[in-house]
Amino acid sequence: MLLVGLSAFLFAAPVLAQYEFSPSSLDTGVLLVASPSLDDPNFEHSVLLIIEHGRSGTVGLILNRPTDILLSDVLQDLPVLKGTPHRLFAGGPVGRTQMVLLFRLDGPYPDTRLIVAGIYVGIPSVLERILPQPKPTETFRAFAGFAGWAPGQLEQEMLEGAWGVLPKHSFDILDKDPATLWPDSISRLQAPRTIFFNR
Repeated sequence: MLLVGLSAFLFAAPVLAQYEFSPSSLDTGVLLVASPSLDDPNFEHSVLLIIEHGRSGTVGLILNRPTDILLSDVLQDLPVLKGTPHRLFAGGPVGRTQMVLLFRLDGPYPDTRLIVAGIYVGIPSVLERILPQPKPTETFRAFAGFAGWAPGQLEQEMLEGAWGVLPKHSFDILDKDPATLWPDSISRLQAPRTIFFNR
């Protein structure tokens, strides 16, 4: 019985690793995990949520770069934020003056777009609907900027060993501590040495 279990594990690990380091695993809603060997300061030790992937390229948000900036100081025209502790996250090196919000919602709201089950991208005005009477299951994070890749660019970076991919819903991304997200993501990769030494 033990041999059967070991055989199943050894067979499954290469399959999982093939998924995690294959460009074909890229899709909206997956998590992109920076290799320890990736020394680009824009992405070092980062974990991104892919919010768009297709023929026109890829867009993602860095999930683990909180700033010291209060969201209420940035969106002063939204009184609903006054006195709240929500902080702005640095979402990426592109469009740093643009804001993108991720929401975990029980259902769709106007001005939101579904990314993966329960997670939506939306605009600041959505906050006026969810903050006055918040549900325990609903939350959000705000990001300044995003990451973007031209068609084929991210796939090439994956082939060079710069990134691994974790499946959708690997973490509850809006509750996960940003400080532990990257090390926990690295530990979840089935064959992390692949991205250590591919470059």
